[in-house]
Amino acid sequence: MTLADLGDARRCERLVLKVGSALLVDDRGARRAWLAALVAEIAAARARGQQVIVVSSGAIALGARKLGLEKGGRGSLADAQAAAAVGQIALSGLWAELLEAHGLTAAQLLLTLEDLEDRRRYLNATATLGRLLDAGAVPVINENDSVATQEIRFGDNDRLAARVAQAARAGAVVLLSDVDGLYDRHPAEPGAKRLPLVRTITPEVRAMASPVSGSGMGSGGMISKLQAAEIAQLAGIALAIGNGHVEAPLARIAAGEGTLFLARRRAAARKAWLGGRLRLKGEIVVDAGAAAALGKGSSLLARGIVRVSGDFQRGDAVAIRDGAGQTLAHGLIEYDAGECTRLLGRHSSEHADILGYAPRSAIVHRDQLVLL
Repeated sequence: MTLADLGDARRCERLVLKVGSALLVDDRGARRAWLAALVAEIAAARARGQQVIVVSSGAIALGARKLGLEKGGRGSLADAQAAAAVGQIALSGLWAELLEAHGLTAAQLLLTLEDLEDRRRYLNATATLGRLLDAGAVPVINENDSVATQEIRFGDNDRLAARVAQAARAGAVVLLSDVDGLYDRHPAEPGAKRLPLVRTITPEVRAMASPVSGSGMGSGGMISKLQAAEIAQLAGIALAIGNGHVEAPLARIAAGEGTLFLARRRAAARKAWLGGRLRLKGEIVVDAGAAAALGKGSSLLARGIVRVSGDFQRGDAVAIRDGAGQTLAHGLIEYDAGECTRLLGRHSSEHADILGYAPRSAIVHRDQLVLL
């Protein structure tokens, strides 16, 4: 896929578009004229046969203005929740009105982290999105900030957009930002160069990212966008970052002004869901031999484990890392944390004597494991 393919219904039938707070809201309130122009681009995409899902920030910023809250409503969790409760009404109404002007029906979905981390709820969200799109609606999605707490929230809509794209089986994600894409250093530094294409997110690519949200309104930055790209890539979905502070931003990105992260080979649906999880209950650190075996498609056995941390039960999702701290895989664990600690470094033939019952075949079976 290329950036030009983002506007081609044959190459990208279903597109997820994320719009950040700084694009939707300024010091005077909602940027209605800008949003109306963007909705015209969405309508044009629909006319050429593309289905579009919008992930829209802006509720907290809008609500904070109405309530007169300091720091854009982000001074405390209570402020953010109150601002979101007020702002979401205004935000959804604005999208509905502008889409209706083009004969399009808006549908609002408010999601929490658990809606996409829990497998059953994830499948429910997938079914709802599919039915809405088949019915011709434009889903407008935001995190349900009025009830989400710090411990159970995405924290930014970049990663939410990637997870929504995964649930909707989209072809691509476009993150509209305040920069033209990923640069090899902070864009404000002399000599900074934009990367038009990223095939793989390496440690060197991660080092290029700035954690700062330039506007001060949003909660994301380039780091969150790279995390979103990793989630999308694992699900076989391309992701593009481009500047929204321009006229016709989607057309500009399709013309080559952005950064495209190529999709990897699409993992099976369950494994893609597992690999994209943001909440993990524990961590398993493995030795070099186990890391090499995992890379060849093996299950994780106890004898290769050097450290266990976290409070997890059988069936929970855990991270598997090497000694340097690099995440190798996510997997669904076959034992609870206490049992894993007792089995640490031991051969499978010893497990029955240690536990007092016939052991399972692996700590994490390869069918319940996805390499990252």
